[in-house]
Amino acid sequence: MIALILSLVLLLVAPAAVGRAGPGPSTQAPQPPPAAERLLTIAQLQYGGGGDWYANPSSLPNLLREIRKRTGLPVAERPAHVKLTDAALWSYPYIYITGHGNIRFTDEEVVLLRRYLLSGGFLHADDNYGLDESFRREMRRVFPDKELVELPADHPVYSTLYKFPQGLPKIHEHDGKPAQGFGIIHEGRLLVYYSYQSDLGDGWEDAEVHDNPPEIREAAFRMGVNLFLYALSQVVS
Repeated sequence: MIALILSLVLLLVAPAAVGRAGPGPSTQAPQPPPAAERLLTIAQLQYGGGGDWYANPSSLPNLLREIRKRTGLPVAERPAHVKLTDAALWSYPYIYITGHGNIRFTDEEVVLLRRYLLSGGFLHADDNYGLDESFRREMRRVFPDKELVELPADHPVYSTLYKFPQGLPKIHEHDGKPAQGFGIIHEGRLLVYYSYQSDLGDGWEDAEVHDNPPEIREAAFRMGVNLFLYALSQVVS
């Protein structure tokens, strides 16, 4: 774990967080910002289609605080907000998508998301109850040659720092289904992690929002820390 933390710190002085994009519309990677501005963060993805991409506004700030406190990494206080067509996308190795409704990518965004992920980026999709059908549909557009597969409980994402011997924890009850963690994998690298029927974001929100017991919120934060560390370890590996 010490080696992993050191590797993550090296990310701060790397030329760019995600590999440069190939030719195509709106894909040129920006020049890296000054070192003083190069804090690790999560970028929340703004999408079309009518879904509330901005759901759970306290979730990511709280998760980033816990990452900073538990790992000592230089993590920003706030998440970024980014569209797939923004040049800044290529500065963020970790993007997060959530909401309760429809997700719809344009044809250009489909190309950009595929290129971003194949260039070293990571997408965490967090089912906030209501986006499952549209998310799966859009992933088939992005990766028509790949399937979302359920990750086994012994996958490294469940033991990066904290141990989850049963896999993804159940955080918020919706319709009684078990929590499942799905992934899209390319050449051994996890490109997409989809937390389904767990709702990690509800566990990250301010305590009074959902009145979750402390042990449930702790499980959500631990899983969030694991995802962050695992995703960034792939960038520097």
